[in-house]
Amino acid sequence: MPVADPYAVASLIAEAGAEEALPRFRQLAEHEVTRKASGELVTVADHAVEALLTRRLAELLPGSLVVGEEAVEADPTVLTRFDRDAFVWIIDPIDGTGNFAGGNPAFAVMVGLVRGRELLAGWIHDPIVGITAIAETGSGAELRGPDGASERLRVLPPAPLAEMTGALNAGTFGSKELAATLQRNRHKLKTLRGLHCAGQDYLRLVRGEMHFLLFSKTKPWDHVPGLVIHREAGGFGQLLEGRAYLPTDIARYGILMAPDQASWQAIRSVLLAE
Repeated sequence: MPVADPYAVASLIAEAGAEEALPRFRQLAEHEVTRKASGELVTVADHAVEALLTRRLAELLPGSLVVGEEAVEADPTVLTRFDRDAFVWIIDPIDGTGNFAGGNPAFAVMVGLVRGRELLAGWIHDPIVGITAIAETGSGAELRGPDGASERLRVLPPAPLAEMTGALNAGTFGSKELAATLQRNRHKLKTLRGLHCAGQDYLRLVRGEMHFLLFSKTKPWDHVPGLVIHREAGGFGQLLEGRAYLPTDIARYGILMAPDQASWQAIRSVLLAE
């Protein structure tokens, strides 16, 4: 039995994107784009989408808690909500803020639902196209269009290592050591350009447009939604250290997704070779 109606959640996310993100896309004033202490960009749209979803998701599931990216930036103790015995919504209000602020349509609104160590459900919404990827544990993954029509999502099957393609995302805000290692080894695989938006790269992965995906930054709002959708679409994902991802894994070495465990191991071995 679903904890919350997945389509009701999808509708809330789409409404938040339509009400608070789209009207500001390519309309931001200079003072509406600032930098966090980390150097990452944040806009008034990030704050507005998160505020709206925080209120509506908590109302949808009474007793639930919320961990939003911007709330954590303002108060890191918000992360302790993961330690409680409660359902916790995870919100990335504008994933790909740099793209959004620069007028690039490769951005997304992402929501995950967890309880303790369990990753229960995930949603990735593309406000420009109007599609939403949806998954719940044990129910498979689907892509819902703006007309409400759905199609099942399945990852690409494993292939010989030389034939698999994927994106490696190791930029400014992840492990510098991992970035250097990937730079040394990336030529050994067929790599595609990342979109500077985790949500959009996860959509490519679960729609069968590439086989693997790696990130050096491991914050939960960037990965919980995509990990659930990828898993339910038949894929395998873990931290590079070789264990399952947890919502509290804010700053681990990196995370890799692949078609199955064997291909995960093969790709990891190539990318992390000395």
